[in-house]
Amino acid sequence: MLKKIDSSQLRVGMAIHDLDCGWMEHPFVRNRFVITSEDEVRKVLNAGIRGVTIDCSKGLDVSDAPTVEEAAAATEAEVAAIAAKPVTPLRATLAEEFDRAVAIRRQAAGLVKTVMQDARLGKAIELDKVSPVVENITASILRNPSALLGLSYIKNKDDYTFLHSVSVCTLLVAFCRSRKMDDETTYQAGIGGLLHDTGKALVPDHILNKPGRLTDEEFEVVRRHPRDGYDILRRSPEIGAIPLDITLHHHERRDGTGYPDRQGAEQISELAQMAAIVDVYDAITADRCYHKGMPAAEALRKMYEWSKFHFNPTLTQEFMRCVGIYPVGTLVLLESGRLGVVVEPHETSLLTPKVNVFFSTKSQTYIKPETIDLSRGLGFGGGDKIVRHESPEKWKVDPMRFMALAA
Repeated sequence: MLKKIDSSQLRVGMAIHDLDCGWMEHPFVRNRFVITSEDEVRKVLNAGIRGVTIDCSKGLDVSDAPTVEEAAAATEAEVAAIAAKPVTPLRATLAEEFDRAVAIRRQAAGLVKTVMQDARLGKAIELDKVSPVVENITASILRNPSALLGLSYIKNKDDYTFLHSVSVCTLLVAFCRSRKMDDETTYQAGIGGLLHDTGKALVPDHILNKPGRLTDEEFEVVRRHPRDGYDILRRSPEIGAIPLDITLHHHERRDGTGYPDRQGAEQISELAQMAAIVDVYDAITADRCYHKGMPAAEALRKMYEWSKFHFNPTLTQEFMRCVGIYPVGTLVLLESGRLGVVVEPHETSLLTPKVNVFFSTKSQTYIKPETIDLSRGLGFGGGDKIVRHESPEKWKVDPMRFMALAA
């Protein structure tokens, strides 16, 4: 039996099934092993890992700990309660915005690539080239955030660093807009999101793209990138305080386990905390050379659990409402047995989005694509309900092929 426990409950003789640390590089060769010493317990705690899954059939039990299924059900109930808040109305349909969003994303990725190349050569960042890209991203988010947010899950592994920066900018601008922050703050946050990983230009490619676990020495090189990026951006006299702050502190954590300054909850600025949430969310949903990205809906639930220690819980819940409990691009299974991709949130209920259905799990075949509004009843374009989110790999389908059907 698998159970979820807090890492403070770990004892010698317990069999670890999973170290719930997501984006972190934990100090163990494997995720599954039996705890044989107090030193191993200390390593888990010192790595900032708070949640652990243990296998009671292979080691010591914790009698009152919830099973994995019970813990997941409790999280799901709490997540559902978060969904009951209106979202911002859209100004354009997904179909109207999709092609524009594709072009904006391509332009932004090209810019980030140039910024990285310039940084390696010791050149200052040219903000007059960055500003129009952030303005285009912001305009697209205002028209229909679903287009760019949906595209953020498509990443070429070779271009991950560039596309990750574009996604963080997109998500952070959308997050600011959903929180009704003023235009200048939102713009500055967008600059910070697009440039937050500039310091990775100084990380050797063999470390940045290493398929296996990093050594302690290699990880220390990676951990220097916030400070390096901060120093690079400071060469541009027109750079604002917000982009500098986001670049330097997007890896800080509220419990003081982050880097580079190990800041605590009261020391980390609001926008740096928002950037940290966005950065981790995008990182754990992406396929990398060393791990498979998790579905967006699953990632949000992980973020919610981690927010008890690493992130601001209120901001995390607001981010979940921003991207949706079932984010755009999520593959979902409906009660009818159809699979669909979420294409647009509902204005008042995040549990009943618009979905493009395209596959029948009953007949195991593709069906004629159709857009359904889950907030409507049978005969009015709805009449179905989400059962759960699904993994595209499980069904061997590509939901992103059906993103732009909504009229």
